[in-house]
Amino acid sequence: MSQKTEKLIDKKGLRLDGRKPDELRPIKMEVGILSNAEGSAYIEQGKNKILAAVFGPKEMHPKHLALPDRMVIRCRYHMAPFSVQERKSPSPSRREIELSKVIRESLEPTVFMEYYPRTGIDVFIEVLQADGSTRCASITAASVAMADAGIPMRDLVAACSAGKVDDTIILDLMDAEDKLGSADVPVALMPNHNAVTLLQMDGILTAEEFEKTVSLALEGCQKIYAMQKEALKTRYVSVKEVEE
Repeated sequence: MSQKTEKLIDKKGLRLDGRKPDELRPIKMEVGILSNAEGSAYIEQGKNKILAAVFGPKEMHPKHLALPDRMVIRCRYHMAPFSVQERKSPSPSRREIELSKVIRESLEPTVFMEYYPRTGIDVFIEVLQADGSTRCASITAASVAMADAGIPMRDLVAACSAGKVDDTIILDLMDAEDKLGSADVPVALMPNHNAVTLLQMDGILTAEEFEKTVSLALEGCQKIYAMQKEALKTRYVSVKEVEE
């Protein structure tokens, strides 16, 4: 987080892309777009374009990674070399390895892991175009892809970021706000259980600001959750119509 003084909110209280502080970016979600995966989802959130694919449950290879009483989730978050303005190396960066772990840990609480002992699920996330808050959009897409794969789940996981720029608490940070703002708080939620599966903070907030930021992020999660359910419903209504 940077403490630079560039104005990210104008005199009318609008952000660089014309949004109000508590507004989400436009979101588009599609389910079941990859025929080779058991489950898949695609999300556009602002300029973010992210693809998620799920394979499994299947027997673990190598076998020594299998657990006798539960399944294992493996997650790979990867940014395509062309996903950012300056070409990124295709090899995994430290940030990608960290986010792979963060996303996996955000998804694990929702899965009935004990149903499939000695098996594994592979979750692949490919960021085709990045514009801030990609970890949250990736969690949202991966959760829908897991549901599409028929993985037994307690609930979907919806994720959204909130933060602080120009002394204002804002929802769903884009890249410029992430880099130039003073705080970024990604949150992931299982809405039916009111259970938070991810809560991180980068930057500095007072206790009061932190509470307001988390509350705003949770509101964003609830809105995204409704979109996840609608995307899944659209997918399976269309499948039923084709079968009929």
